[in-house]
Amino acid sequence: MSEKKLTFKFCDKLVDDFEHVVKHPIVDKSSVYYTGVDLGTACVVLAVLDENYRPVAGDYRYADVVRDGMVVDYIGAINIVREMKRGIEEKLGTELIYGAAAIPPGTDELDSGAVRNVVQAAGFELTNVLDEPTAANKVLKIKNGAVVDIGGGTTGISILKDGKVVYIADEPTGGTQLSLVVSGAYNMPFEKAELYKRNSENHKELLPVLKPVVEKISSIINHHIKGYDVQEISLVGGTCCLTGIEKIIEKQTGIFTHKPHNPMFVTPLGIALSCRQEGM
Repeated sequence: MSEKKLTFKFCDKLVDDFEHVVKHPIVDKSSVYYTGVDLGTACVVLAVLDENYRPVAGDYRYADVVRDGMVVDYIGAINIVREMKRGIEEKLGTELIYGAAAIPPGTDELDSGAVRNVVQAAGFELTNVLDEPTAANKVLKIKNGAVVDIGGGTTGISILKDGKVVYIADEPTGGTQLSLVVSGAYNMPFEKAELYKRNSENHKELLPVLKPVVEKISSIINHHIKGYDVQEISLVGGTCCLTGIEKIIEKQTGIFTHKPHNPMFVTPLGIALSCRQEGM
């Protein structure tokens, strides 16, 4: 069996387990819990792992508190994370103490302070902050290639060589642009277009409409991987749930492109795997 298959076997199993515990939390006591807080443009996700870094609980909520990777509704973000934290604590019958977070690559000086403050104000002891594609690779375990995290507002790229990140970049194009195209093409409000886009039953119909935006994302990827020997591209992030997006990107880049099962949960799980008990 190839390393590629082994990688996705681990990733997909972790995601499947997480999807299960979101609905059916594991209430067996653990000596410690590790929480990953993913403040996405379209969705906020909390992933909780036990002492052995296995999923035990989680929650997610679609929200508009982050735009283009930047926190724009500070109080709203705190309230959402705090409410989700309390809800999970009630289900587990314990307090969640340790939390980790992630930011778009290259935005540390711009917005990492806001992300830190949101997580801490929600009641977590923040133990780690890392960039989103690097967090995703904690789950993917790619040794060589590019991890591309396409979220609601930005596309983040990490290039890895021998398991180490050698380049990171981030540009403001993502799922929001797809929703705007749907809104214009179908003459519907943005909120309705966002819901229409999320429904996988509409993806086959939408793919030709959204192809130009996906091609733009592909050009962003091409620009940033130029000069690097990238043999494979791994897609994560909620926008990559769009059925067939990987085929367009592969055609435009000429590089083998694939994505795991439910790419929306890969990054938050990677953030949780990066959480620890020691403070920053």
